[in-house]
Amino acid sequence: MKRLSHLLLFTLLFSTVASVSANELKDKLSHLKDVSCVEALESEHFAEKYVVRITQPLDHKRPELGSFTQRVVVAHAGFDRPTVIVTEGYGGAYAMTPRYQEELSKLIHANIVFVEHRYFLESTPEPLNWDYLTAENSAYDLHHITTTFKQIYPGKWISTGISKGGQTTMIYRAYFPDDVDFSVPYVAPLNRAVEDERQEIFLRKVGAKKERKQIENFQLEILKRKEAMLPILKKFCEEKNLTFKIPLAEVLDYCVLEYSFALWQWGTSVNNIPSLDSDDKMLFDHLIDISGPDYFSETQPNASFFVQAAKELGYYGYDTKPFKKYLTLRHTHEYVDKIMLPPTAPEITFDPALYHKIYNYLKDNDPKMIWIYGEIDPWSATRAPSFKGKVNEQIYIQPRGSHRSRIGNMPEEMKEKILHQIEAWLR
Repeated sequence: MKRLSHLLLFTLLFSTVASVSANELKDKLSHLKDVSCVEALESEHFAEKYVVRITQPLDHKRPELGSFTQRVVVAHAGFDRPTVIVTEGYGGAYAMTPRYQEELSKLIHANIVFVEHRYFLESTPEPLNWDYLTAENSAYDLHHITTTFKQIYPGKWISTGISKGGQTTMIYRAYFPDDVDFSVPYVAPLNRAVEDERQEIFLRKVGAKKERKQIENFQLEILKRKEAMLPILKKFCEEKNLTFKIPLAEVLDYCVLEYSFALWQWGTSVNNIPSLDSDDKMLFDHLIDISGPDYFSETQPNASFFVQAAKELGYYGYDTKPFKKYLTLRHTHEYVDKIMLPPTAPEITFDPALYHKIYNYLKDNDPKMIWIYGEIDPWSATRAPSFKGKVNEQIYIQPRGSHRSRIGNMPEEMKEKILHQIEAWLR
């Protein structure tokens, strides 16, 4: 009954859709400064939906250096509705599909302003200069967009993002704390090094001891069969046109090392691990289903992310100790620089200033923010810090939850608390 009454309250509070003429939103969008190419999109959930391009400086502090256009998707619930700005950390092609609906927008019947991150897909400057791919510039991108679209949507604004998008939500809030009324980052890490050791420590303790042992035994079995696995891997990579900066034997090592992280991240049950006496192909197929070689290839699509990771976002390292006897690799230190960066990237030195900026902002303030994490997700090892005495900074961890943890799949009691807080902030 409690759940039903809560959903009924949401319906009563947020179900009204403003009636607008068919072209009113399009007309408003086309009159916004720096906004161009307003194109209609189909939507299963919104009265109107458009993709627009907004002109951004390459460097917001030096606009004379040039500009690029950033892709933004606007989904319209009503001019009197709240607006959710989705701080996507990667490309935004999926938001173009008719079925797209972000979780918060569904819960509170809100407009969506979805922002593709600079240097991804259609928001990539030409020519490509990596100097301008900074967290600060991405925050200024979002500030420009929010300021611009508040001319159309003057109500409450909420920022949200998932994973790297959740990182972007935190970055944006640290740089522009008053742009939005509250924020909901999902499964967002706050790393303090390129190879943050906290994930390695996490993987030694996550889940049950029996599960961890089963995972490690599978990894060891793959490595013990390396001679048989390499021809299968070679054929697979040739069929997929995958190329690498390192020898294939080392690629296999990295797939094995990545396996435990990826399995826990996505909540894959250890019951899916094949028996260790299975044939080579069955073991190989399971390995690449969880941690495939494409992730380490020269042609992987998220090279821009690794530039950011190496520069200021940070990432994670690998614990090689249990596998040292069977690895071709001597070590994995600086592997992001060695194998993940695109050939056009300059030499990069990690700067922890961004970590300290966000950490200190959260320590010294109490912004209205709700973090959603999963208990078994390795990214929760570097989750946002929890400080005593904070009222508005709230962290919720889904029991046995993975990187797929959301408000909707939280335990009922947690979900009720989250929704109640969102209601209160909207009022």
